[in-house]
Amino acid sequence: MSNQTIFKRLKKDHEKHRELLNRIETMTGESEERRTLFNNFRTEVTAHAAAEEETLYSTMLEDPELRHDGQHSVAEHHELDELMAELADMPMTDAAWTQKFKKLQHDYLHHIDEEEADMFPAAKEELSTSEAKELGEKFEERKPEEYARALEGKDMEDNRE
Repeated sequence: MSNQTIFKRLKKDHEKHRELLNRIETMTGESEERRTLFNNFRTEVTAHAAAEEETLYSTMLEDPELRHDGQHSVAEHHELDELMAELADMPMTDAAWTQKFKKLQHDYLHHIDEEEADMFPAAKEELSTSEAKELGEKFEERKPEEYARALEGKDMEDNRE
């Protein structure tokens, strides 16, 4: 098991996500490689967000000092899910795809920058090092399961009326 705190583990994923976004951004048009990279990004972010919500965010929502940050981040996850679902249904050759991808990229980078600069430091103040390491271990356990769910398309779209 990892001895990383939840914060280090989440930042590790964020770096991977930044790299995927950069690679997608450098490509144009519809290609198998670009579609694969986008699908990988979507699956990775969906699994990351679910595991993050089940570990760090659920802990934050229970703490009155951190509740607002947790609620804000969960809301942003939902908005990002919607953008990714819209992009998945659009041809990459469409100018609207590029426009929407730039919005996704901007919004996602803003989200993870905000987490790393504001939310993580606030949570570090409230959580002990042992709690942060325990959450890191729980994240490591949850993420593969969430990744499998995302590969199956579960939790990718909200079809509720």
